[in-house]
Amino acid sequence: MNLDIVRTVSDLRATVAAWRMAGEIIGLVPTMGALHDGHLSLVSAARTQATRVVATIFVNPKQFAAGEDLDCYPRDEAGDAAALAAAGCDLLFAPSVTAVYPAGFATQVRVPGLSDVLDGVARPGHFDGVATVVTKLLNMVGADAAFFGEKDWQQLAIIRRLAADLDIATAIVGCPVVRAADGLALSSRNAYLTADERADAVALPVALHAAARALVKGVALDGVLIAARAAIAEAGFGQVDYVTLTDAASLRMLERFDRPARLLGAAWIGRTRLIDNVPVP
Repeated sequence: MNLDIVRTVSDLRATVAAWRMAGEIIGLVPTMGALHDGHLSLVSAARTQATRVVATIFVNPKQFAAGEDLDCYPRDEAGDAAALAAAGCDLLFAPSVTAVYPAGFATQVRVPGLSDVLDGVARPGHFDGVATVVTKLLNMVGADAAFFGEKDWQQLAIIRRLAADLDIATAIVGCPVVRAADGLALSSRNAYLTADERADAVALPVALHAAARALVKGVALDGVLIAARAAIAEAGFGQVDYVTLTDAASLRMLERFDRPARLLGAAWIGRTRLIDNVPVP
């Protein structure tokens, strides 16, 4: 399948406008590139609901703090474009930084409450950058639906909130976490792991799934969380940022399991920070 690539907002909008005139339904898959099967599953999901699929590749500098991995973040546009074409994507929007943030750009989108907990504590300002660029991409494309992976559960909650608050018409669709055969959630940052770290990293999802099963059986929350953190640390993770149970929608931390919830964890193995989450029940 042919994949057209555009780099300016005007070219993007011209293509989408022509599709609109033809009665097409537009799906959007925003990414930062370094695509894996998790990203491609979003394209597949979009194809089930849309007649045209737009993917974006933009490594957003506003969501990287000083000292984070912006400069070394993996980039392979040619390989990504080939994968998108094979997955049935119709259009790739791959803008420059100045196309997204032109001279004089001053606006920031922030979602207080949802952005200030969990990863928002570990990465101050990160979600302001995410919220700003996603708002821009939703407005640039004007898709009927946009597809995001549930692996970044906090990010998904923030995007749902901003879309509702700002009356953005695009439907926000969450798609299930895609995992390797051993259970590790697929992530572009998995490429940073050494062979030994990759083998040990599976302890994160194993601990979260074990904790979820324990909660469903009625085991007390405090003990479950302590055991999960200990299992992750003992497997070779150097620092456990959090393992916590939250309300699935609001991300409010729960003191007991008494409603649909999400168990979230983040931990460092070597120089790589991994995140994961599982539903409970």
